[in-house]
Amino acid sequence: MENLRFWQHSPQPWYITGKEHSNMKQSMTLQESINLDALTKYLKHLEDKYAEIKQVMSKKYVPAQRKADLDKEMIVILKQRDVAENLNKELQFQFNELISLGEYEKAACFAANSPRRILQNIGTVNKLKAVGKIRGKPFPLLLFFEAIFSTSCAHRRPIDAELTLEGIKCALSEKRLDLVINWVTQERLTFSEEAGDVICDYGEQNTYNKAKCLALAQIIYIECSLPNKALLCLCKQGQIHWAMEYIGQFKDFTSNDLMQLIKLCPNTELIQCLTKEWNGKPPFLSFGLVILHLFSIDMKKVGIKLLQEINKDAIEHLMINDPFCSLEEWQEVANICLQNGLDRLSNDIMSILRSQAGVTEISEEDDTVNLMQHVFW
Repeated sequence: MENLRFWQHSPQPWYITGKEHSNMKQSMTLQESINLDALTKYLKHLEDKYAEIKQVMSKKYVPAQRKADLDKEMIVILKQRDVAENLNKELQFQFNELISLGEYEKAACFAANSPRRILQNIGTVNKLKAVGKIRGKPFPLLLFFEAIFSTSCAHRRPIDAELTLEGIKCALSEKRLDLVINWVTQERLTFSEEAGDVICDYGEQNTYNKAKCLALAQIIYIECSLPNKALLCLCKQGQIHWAMEYIGQFKDFTSNDLMQLIKLCPNTELIQCLTKEWNGKPPFLSFGLVILHLFSIDMKKVGIKLLQEINKDAIEHLMINDPFCSLEEWQEVANICLQNGLDRLSNDIMSILRSQAGVTEISEEDDTVNLMQHVFW
């Protein structure tokens, strides 16, 4: 109000550029016009503009009419804020009174159905959390979330991300995955990475529902533009074909992304698909480099299983068509085979290496050079 009084007592007509005039415009929605937080934020916006004009008034011109418009707008916003504050206080009083009387179910429903969602906030959630569970009665906090999610469509906008996350946590703590499924599929909430993570974690702890949780999380991750996590959900569900199609369609996955995917989901079928041609296109990853990577991150068992399932013809095809794994790295793969009892495969790899043009075998007695070296003609 100090700034408002400054302008009211200013004798000079001031002028401002069109650019600054446009910068001062900031509209409010009907919902925001009775929301205390939104009004307070908007009032701060206007006060900042007053301060800005006051600071530059000696250098630029401010139209007298614009000053008058700002005065009127400030007065309107202040009145709206007063109305919102009074309504907020009245609703808070009624809600708190119901809580003090032990009418927890009524309090939860009252808050959920408050005008313009005024009581649909974290403050209400915390108060209902403090109530806890009452033996033989429905959990008030869960009643609150059931009510706000069931009416969110009528408001033509979903519940915000913070309340959504709290609602999902609450439902899962009560083992009500059915509610979460309904909320997610009916799009009555605001998706977030955290919400997807909570559902995934619940699935890990409740293996019976793991597939459902992965499918739900996948929906959320896709909506949040988190392709790596969406892809991981597909793979953990065993939907390798669709995972490969998703990789091919998205086209933004790097080799590091896919190596990380293998680490998090060491599915042999997945690795085999990633290291061979797919729909007529080259492999996404090098088989040899994948084997070396698995042994380097203590996933020896997965690497050995892959090596056990491959024959000479297949390994030769992979080696010949692999532009990323060097001869020295294939030699390293052969050594790994030898060290893990896969002598035949080791010999096959060495035989294929010897047959490659431009490669000469070096005696093992000469320890000053590698076992294999390139000969450039």
